[in-house]
Amino acid sequence: MDGILVVDKPAGMTSHDVVSVVRRALDERRIGHAGTLDPDATGVLVLGVGRATRLMRFIEVYDKEYLADVILGVETATQDSSGNVVAETDASAITRGDLDRAVAAMVGEIEQMPPMVSAVKVGGERLYRKARRGEDVPRVPRTVTVHSMTVERFGPGMRAQARLRVRCSRGTYVRTIAHDLGRALGVGGHVATLRRVRVGPFAESDAVSLEAASAGGLRPMTDAVAGYPRRTVDAAEATAVVHGKPIAPFGSEGPYAVIGPAGLVAMSEDRGAESRPICVVAGGSP
Repeated sequence: MDGILVVDKPAGMTSHDVVSVVRRALDERRIGHAGTLDPDATGVLVLGVGRATRLMRFIEVYDKEYLADVILGVETATQDSSGNVVAETDASAITRGDLDRAVAAMVGEIEQMPPMVSAVKVGGERLYRKARRGEDVPRVPRTVTVHSMTVERFGPGMRAQARLRVRCSRGTYVRTIAHDLGRALGVGGHVATLRRVRVGPFAESDAVSLEAASAGGLRPMTDAVAGYPRRTVDAAEATAVVHGKPIAPFGSEGPYAVIGPAGLVAMSEDRGAESRPICVVAGGSP
């Protein structure tokens, strides 16, 4: 049982909860996910089953796309609607032009402070565990990339509302974007609802319900690395790769998928004058 499941995560569950449900349903312990979604968030969550769990690190680096409904004029402790309100400001003076300019200023490479309620580790412990104890510890800003951000809808008022479409790099917190956007506008803000609509090549139209995912219907492992260059090899070369032996270089920068007669063999990279596997998924190799 080796393959990919693209799940439409429902609200109210952690990403690990989704994995646990599918593990029990498929009676398969080797299931992992790529890219955590907050419990209240919905949308595309990619699971790897069996040997496909080895490919999760290659999926995690894909860009992500989100739809976020943002409320301006209200800040919360968690930067989303699950947290206590910590500040309120009348946002009725904010115009669509103000919002468009603030959004444009946040596109590109930015510094982002991880929220306290997050899975980032500080001192060997995840921040959300510290937050549960009421701690607020110093954090180090991280560089992330907002590839694009557009305003799809805006409703002015004391609690102005906006729908944002955000395409961003791995590790970007969209609720922190909403928080920082509100700060830039001088009124504060938070995410009311968040939906992930794309992870690399996987769109929300590819996602199935948790019930359907629990019934199986795995996608091939090659789907997991659809965003990478592909190299086709013959049976002899595939066997060599499975056993960790070098083959001729491919001439591609970064990792690429090695496809043999039976499907995906490995993810490999060129090292000088030879190609070496960095993650083998065919056969019994690690």
